[in-house]
Amino acid sequence: MIAFFVNIFRLSKILYKGVKHDQEFRFLLFTILLLLIGATLFYNQTEHWNILDALYFSVMTMSTVGYGDLTPTTTMGKIFTMIYSFMAIGSFVAFTAKIVTIMFYNKRKKKEKAAH
Repeated sequence: MIAFFVNIFRLSKILYKGVKHDQEFRFLLFTILLLLIGATLFYNQTEHWNILDALYFSVMTMSTVGYGDLTPTTTMGKIFTMIYSFMAIGSFVAFTAKIVTIMFYNKRKKKEKAAH
């Protein structure tokens, strides 16, 4: 359980540094949030899911987990999900890669600082 909180702390530090110092990170974060908000509102209106279910489905689709407990039933919902999947998965992968890049950059910086 301690490891979970340590990792949450590390992730929050990376998010803070990314937002503060990296324009590409801010753009990717904005894109992710925009996609999640837009998809959540779409599923809420079109599929008549409550906000939590709509957000849950949006996140599960974006992260490619896809449990299958919720599925779009309307034609518009299915079409939207196909388009959303391509946009969201690509954005999520780019965002995750950016987090990893920042993490490695911070480690390298620490090693360089310790070597001097």
